[in-house]
Amino acid sequence: MADQKLPHDPDFLAEAALNRGIEMLYFGYRNFVAEADAVLAPLDFGRAHHRVIHFVGRNPGMTVAELLATLQITKQSLSRVLGQLVRTGYVAQAKGTRDRRQRLLSLTDKGLELERRLSGLQRALVASVYEAAGPEAVAGFEQVMLGLMATDDVPRFNDGEE
Repeated sequence: MADQKLPHDPDFLAEAALNRGIEMLYFGYRNFVAEADAVLAPLDFGRAHHRVIHFVGRNPGMTVAELLATLQITKQSLSRVLGQLVRTGYVAQAKGTRDRRQRLLSLTDKGLELERRLSGLQRALVASVYEAAGPEAVAGFEQVMLGLMATDDVPRFNDGEE
């Protein structure tokens, strides 16, 4: 990433500055997911599949209810995506040990391999950007992102979790 000097706008709360920030989020996210999207496309997977693979990979043994709460999507949407991931051998489901109605989710070896590939691409991108920006900018970025999150999502980042 080239060293970019962004204009310092003393009126950072002006509509134009806020619009700039919103557009930067859109374009940044588009670039952040581009390589992962390219890996997923030949598998007939999309970003919803990626999110399931990411969160199940980070939380092996999570329940379907926990995944629904994390992703904040409908049961119907998750059912379609999760069903495809199970049928194609990327995610395994097991019955709960205490409550047999629960379905505990984990990645298969095939799923772990895909998760490592996708996360590796994104970690490399984020690492290069963080390195170029420096620790002070990263701290500012994290402060902004925490401010954008729903209040109930913030604690996962405040107690040593990733």
